[in-house]
Amino acid sequence: MQKLSSFVCNQWQTGQGEGRVIRHAISDEVLWEVSSEGIDFAAACHYAKTVGAPALQAMTFIERAALLKAVAKHLLAEKAAFYEISRQTGATRADSWVDIEGGIGTLFTYASLGNRELPDDILWPEDPLIPLSKEGGFAARHVLTSKQGVAVHINAFNFPCWGMLEKLAPTWLAGMPAIIKPGTATAQVTQAMVKSMVESGIVPDGAISLICGSAGDLLDQLDSQDVVTFTGSATTGQQLRIHPNLVKQSIPFTMEADSLNCCVLGESVTPDDPEFGLFIREIVREMSAKAGQKCTAIRRIMVPATQLDAVRHALLEKLSTLPVGDPSQAGIKMGTLVNRAQQQDVQQQVDTLCQAGCERLLGGHIDPKLPGAGYPLTLLYCPQPDDTAAVHEIEAFGPVATLMAYRDKAHAVTLARAGGGSLVATFVTNDDHAARYFIAGAAHAHGRIQILNRDAAAESTGHGSPLPQLVHGGPGRAGGGEELGGLRAVKHYLQRTAIQGSPSMLAAVGQQWVRGATVHEDTIHPFRKYFEELQPGDSLLTHRRTLTEADIVNFACLSGDHFYAHMDKIGAEASFFGERVVHGYFIVAAAAGLFVDAGVGPVIANYGLEGLRFLQPVKPGDTIQARLTCQQKTIKRQRSAEERATGVVQWAVDVTNQHQEVVAVYSILTLVARRETDFPPDAIAE
Repeated sequence: MQKLSSFVCNQWQTGQGEGRVIRHAISDEVLWEVSSEGIDFAAACHYAKTVGAPALQAMTFIERAALLKAVAKHLLAEKAAFYEISRQTGATRADSWVDIEGGIGTLFTYASLGNRELPDDILWPEDPLIPLSKEGGFAARHVLTSKQGVAVHINAFNFPCWGMLEKLAPTWLAGMPAIIKPGTATAQVTQAMVKSMVESGIVPDGAISLICGSAGDLLDQLDSQDVVTFTGSATTGQQLRIHPNLVKQSIPFTMEADSLNCCVLGESVTPDDPEFGLFIREIVREMSAKAGQKCTAIRRIMVPATQLDAVRHALLEKLSTLPVGDPSQAGIKMGTLVNRAQQQDVQQQVDTLCQAGCERLLGGHIDPKLPGAGYPLTLLYCPQPDDTAAVHEIEAFGPVATLMAYRDKAHAVTLARAGGGSLVATFVTNDDHAARYFIAGAAHAHGRIQILNRDAAAESTGHGSPLPQLVHGGPGRAGGGEELGGLRAVKHYLQRTAIQGSPSMLAAVGQQWVRGATVHEDTIHPFRKYFEELQPGDSLLTHRRTLTEADIVNFACLSGDHFYAHMDKIGAEASFFGERVVHGYFIVAAAAGLFVDAGVGPVIANYGLEGLRFLQPVKPGDTIQARLTCQQKTIKRQRSAEERATGVVQWAVDVTNQHQEVVAVYSILTLVARRETDFPPDAIAE
């Protein structure tokens, strides 16, 4: 029997001894034997830390973002091979699309986030300057740096591609190598994707390792600079969380566990409302997608008692006609479970729920007419949800959900919270007051809540779709952890350190000028310098300009802004200001007139203004002056050889009056030409 190899220490290694067997979900044919016996996990960790980590950490965040995009493009070109292997797991084409292309899409998302929002540096200054002294000579910032270890990702079987990639994207962006331990039942799909990455030559040596089979003593090899993440059952996750070495070394552990997610129909919704149909559609989709093998699948269906019969009838009608079977056959909407063991597990949990007081409305028994590990769509009914603890505690990890009724909106919130913490809930309503009540009462028990109505339906990504931009995780039973959530996820793999010192020292450490730090002035206007020539701290103090009543009148006529504080002398005298004041936006415009160099030069365009604050009123007769300072620079990679080489420069602008009081502060972003292409083309899309 052929064994599925692992990839450690930059080579493919086959485990020894007898291992677990992977079977085809439809034909039950033996495909692989999986064993990691004999693999040196200490050596695997050492290689990742001494070879993979230095390679990744030598790259800036921008370069790592480019790596993510290059890997994503390569995998997208190879997707047909992954789809073919995914069919072995009982997944339909739609199921595999979420896993394969959804995972690749996460790489693209993090590539874009990193390129747009992270510095072109190996350090990430997280926040603005924090003053710590009266005169401003002592301050602090929090700086994020790469942990000097390896990230161990222990994944579930249900999403062999997405489960890996959604963790790998922020891990690599943070500069950490990863050891992937996929769920054994679908490890061949993960292995195919890792093999493709390795053979592409894009990924640095040691940046990724793969363990097919048991994790053995892997967790014993870790130290305080390492990170462990887990996706899977709550029971297994709880056992791993208290692993003696993880506890001893205070190793960060992030857990995302299966949970009793719910879908709640609002009290005011009737069968005549569009929301009723949306509710039914959402449940049917979530029960059938991946044959219910999703950590985000709907397990508990909560409806007003007045609509129980209508909902039951509608669900039975839709579920009983949904084509189930071999996903390779035309017209099949739901495939099978991953293997016979999973089939038996689902049956056991359904039996337990029924013994606890639930009733079978549809399915609930293994159907010999279904191929392989097939299991029928199963709808249960719980007549006493307050007294049946099992319905809020036991999960059948398959196409199974339980219907229950609530008395009023307070009871609905109580039932939604009864699951002990979940990844996601959906509340279906067109009543904004009802939505507010539900969120206020139930949000603390869920990691994500979708409010579904007629306005959101057309573009909704659905109850069960974690998005890279949003936190994926939940309290209590769901694991108490967070994954994804945009750049939040990257910070899980970075060390936050508070750095104290003078503003000039903090600017030097962070390679970003901060207010209060030393500035550098010379005879060349900053707008005459190319991107390479500019340095953080390069500054220009402009000449002065006295503002007049004529400026106020002219700007009001030009802009149409005739607000009384600018134009009504009597009204202004009775106002907070005591007299007429200059338009704030005119101050910004006048400051630009002071610091802009009008000639053709390296500055191509101004395409952003951030953090604008007006700190003091400016009155007719006041004199303003501006200081323009290069704050930070970010390279922009070229999409093609023909595209002009540029970078983005962020400038700090401080506008003062004749008393040296700051009247306005803000930052502007400019696109600045580079003298030559420092980086190869084909990089991050905006």
